[in-house]
Amino acid sequence: MNLLTRNRGRLHGRSLRTRLLLFISATLIAVCATMALTTVFVQRAYLLGNLDDRVGDVAQRSLGGAELRSGFDDDLGFLSENGHAAGTLAARLDGKGAIIAAAVVSQDAPPQNLTTAQRTALKGIEADGAKHTRTVPGLGTYRITVLDDDNGVRVLAGLPMDDVQDMISGLVVVEAAVALTGLTVAGFLCAVVIRRQLRPLGRVAATAVEVSRSPLGHGEVTALTRVPERDTDPGSEAGQVGAALNRMIDHVESSLAERQRSEEQVRRSEERMRRFLADASHELRTPLASIAGYAELMNRGTDRIEPGLAWRRVTAESARMTGLVEDLLLLARLDEGRPLQSAEVDLAAVLAEAVWDARAAGTGHEWQLHLSVDAPALVIGDEARLHQVLANLLANARMHTPAGTTVTASVEATADRTVVIRVRDDGPGIPPALLPTVFERFTRADASRARSGGKEGGSGLGLAIATAITGAHGGRIDVTSVPGRTEFTIELPAAELPPAETQIRARTAPV
Repeated sequence: MNLLTRNRGRLHGRSLRTRLLLFISATLIAVCATMALTTVFVQRAYLLGNLDDRVGDVAQRSLGGAELRSGFDDDLGFLSENGHAAGTLAARLDGKGAIIAAAVVSQDAPPQNLTTAQRTALKGIEADGAKHTRTVPGLGTYRITVLDDDNGVRVLAGLPMDDVQDMISGLVVVEAAVALTGLTVAGFLCAVVIRRQLRPLGRVAATAVEVSRSPLGHGEVTALTRVPERDTDPGSEAGQVGAALNRMIDHVESSLAERQRSEEQVRRSEERMRRFLADASHELRTPLASIAGYAELMNRGTDRIEPGLAWRRVTAESARMTGLVEDLLLLARLDEGRPLQSAEVDLAAVLAEAVWDARAAGTGHEWQLHLSVDAPALVIGDEARLHQVLANLLANARMHTPAGTTVTASVEATADRTVVIRVRDDGPGIPPALLPTVFERFTRADASRARSGGKEGGSGLGLAIATAITGAHGGRIDVTSVPGRTEFTIELPAAELPPAETQIRARTAPV
């Protein structure tokens, strides 16, 4: 297939060159032929006009000589007296136009009388002064005219056309030779110029063939061959074709890259979905197994466990499963792009409430709240969901750091109309291997999903929910972590403030 494409390209290229050469050659031939014919016709008309003038002069002289011998109708003596050139033909005619006597002037000899056949060739010429062309046997072609006077004297005179015809024939030969030489040179130059001008088009075709060999239907997208920059000059037709081909290759390459990105996203989505279903199944199976176990013990009425304790454990596991299901539903709604409530929210107040709640839940940690704003930290959004984001970040810091860790939360409004919230702790930090996937769903440092030591553990959805809610509000969340310092940063677009809004001075409030 590639060979066929390449051969077609060559055939098209040759066909184009051939058509251009044929067109230019035909044009040059037409121009040369027109010029040659025009020159021949003009030169012939000029030479014939000059000959006709000479024929008229000869006829006038002959008529004058015949008038002096009006009593002798067959006397052609004027041919010898008037110094006529060799080849001059003259005849005396009667009133009916019949030839009485006819002769031709010879070189260094007396005029020679015409034969009967020669006289016959001269019959039928009217005495109207017009010039006629007749072929006289043995003498050649002549331009002839007939004149008469009022006394009835009528003469016929003519001059040979051989010199004129030879000159015209020579002119035709010379012009044909010049035209042929000019056509040959012009054709060679045109072939060189056309080949040189079409050379970029050949390189463009070679590039197209090279691109056609690329496995565009499968495999990774590699850098496709481009037309060289020298062949993309918009000032030439070949350059325009090359530039258009490059644009098409760019479009093809971007489309292939987009297709591969989409396929990669589909694969990742499927992988995330499989992992999500596995993790969700495990998370739901654990409380369900606990509920089923305690329910079985209560149903048997065994004394191995107190009914009150069993009921409390069932209630706790039910609440845990309910919370997990609610988190999954929230993520599903956010993935579907369902709109959240929209109202003006003071993030300083929301952060303060979240820090107080975290302090009550984690008394073994040191909690600090820094409100350092030059303007109200107001955003437009869902206050309950934003509180959930901050609560998840603080709970994450509480659960994954040892007792005695200092957790600092701060909020500020920047000059570029952004509200920034930071939650920082001085704990051991996030493992480097976990950091790239920390915001993904069901991400936990304990890859085995086991909770050892009786320590409270999360479902791995807190940071994923925080990311989804932040994104739904048009913001972004980020994390940096090294041993001794882990900081989560949330950036949200600030709400538009009225001009008369009172500015809040910076203050720091330890909790």
